[in-house]
Amino acid sequence: MQLRLLNFSTLVQNMAAAVQAASAQLLDLTIGSVLRAVLEANAAIALWMQWLILRLLQTTRAATSAGADLDSWMGDFSVIRLPAVSATGIVTFSRITAGLAGFIPVGALVRTADSTQSFIAIADTMNTAYSAEQGGYTLASTATAIDLPVRAAAAGAGGNVREGTVTQMASAMAGIDAVNNAAPMQNGMDAETDAAVRARFQDFLDTCSRATRRAIGYAIANVQQGLYYVVAENTDTAGGFHAGNFVVTVDDGSGVPSDALLASVGVAVEAVRPVGSTYAVRPPVVIEVDITVTIAIGPDATRASVTAAVGQAILSYASMLPIGAALPLSRIAQIAYDADPAVINASQVLLNNSSGDIVPPVNGVIKPGIVAVN
Repeated sequence: MQLRLLNFSTLVQNMAAAVQAASAQLLDLTIGSVLRAVLEANAAIALWMQWLILRLLQTTRAATSAGADLDSWMGDFSVIRLPAVSATGIVTFSRITAGLAGFIPVGALVRTADSTQSFIAIADTMNTAYSAEQGGYTLASTATAIDLPVRAAAAGAGGNVREGTVTQMASAMAGIDAVNNAAPMQNGMDAETDAAVRARFQDFLDTCSRATRRAIGYAIANVQQGLYYVVAENTDTAGGFHAGNFVVTVDDGSGVPSDALLASVGVAVEAVRPVGSTYAVRPPVVIEVDITVTIAIGPDATRASVTAAVGQAILSYASMLPIGAALPLSRIAQIAYDADPAVINASQVLLNNSSGDIVPPVNGVIKPGIVAVN
């Protein structure tokens, strides 16, 4: 039965009609009368009760509850809202002149110029300057700069700051004079929205007790927000046929997901994989693409600002391509036109000095190298 909601005036009118119908004589229901005041007080209580009923109905359904109420509803099914994700990127630590060896410890703190966002240097075991014993990176005495990975101290989309904004050192570092980020920080995400939780819950219902591709995909999606993945069946990591084996390729948007993330995905897949099957979890193969485009702009536009806008738009698009997605040549021209209305022509588009589309393998992901806007 649907609840019929009434406003204050309608409630008072209905009450007045009811008491008058039950009385043998005419009642005084004018404004200011005692009986009118009693009816209005009862109407106010009825409005409050209507609100309580609506609140109860909202919190007992996932479609209408929100925030903590939705989390409580989902908690009955062990579905947890995915937390915010920290932005990551590369920061250049530099000094004016070479001299003694410098040292940047893991955990060193840098900030944006306005001090609103902080970033922490993280370990990169593939970097030759990194030493696990020393707990940081050594800047050689003959070098003046080193590029190191950092992660936002506070998770969320606020960590996706623009290039050239991380310029403050918040930790003392011997032999280091300055910091800067040549590229924007990326992949930061706020906590999962209510709408996203509801959509993921539908996948939960569709994959319960099923060892299917979709069930594996749902398990991966539960690990962290912003993950791209591809599941290849009956194949091995070399691309050869292997019956009963499947390979999961995972990317967090960086092209180089951490070992810890890959391990977490492996645990999630293990919980839902079909019995008797084997699997492997791996990062994508990164295909670096240099992009060149020549633009013509209107006479009233400032070329520096237009080329910067076009370059940033192309960089953002190419950085967020999912695993296996191609980079069409024509798409670069379209992005140039859309980036700024002052662009009147986009020509001589080249991808890795070629006039053809870049199509990665099934487990490959395209990442932009040099983006040149002439």
